[in-house]
Amino acid sequence: MSLLSTVSPNAVQSIRAFRSLDLQAEATATGQHFLYADCSYTQDKLQVLSCVADAFGFPEHFGHNFDALYDCLTDLVHKSGSQNGFVIVVEHLPNTEHFDKEQRETLLDVFRDAADYWAKKKVAFRVFYSFE
Repeated sequence: MSLLSTVSPNAVQSIRAFRSLDLQAEATATGQHFLYADCSYTQDKLQVLSCVADAFGFPEHFGHNFDALYDCLTDLVHKSGSQNGFVIVVEHLPNTEHFDKEQRETLLDVFRDAADYWAKKKVAFRVFYSFE
């Protein structure tokens, strides 16, 4: 049984029971893109978005806002051709005064919206996250 068989094909959830290396191996074995960002050094929205942009290879003109994140996760990737699926891990999201609960939820909502986008295209898009 596949490691991802217990996870909805379009989900955003805590990494709790999973390890990022196992998720990476599963993505590779199933021909899906694996994207990983370690945000342990970040303290605010700009740093988190920069971390994700750098780790995911977003273009230099990335706008460092939540709308730009959605655009890169959907339009930019969609234009690159057919996709087999995505396994995304964003670990150690900060819990600071400058990246509070509201901003964390907005970030996760962007990933949820992207998951909905890919669901309509019948492409798996799974996001796993952790907080500091």
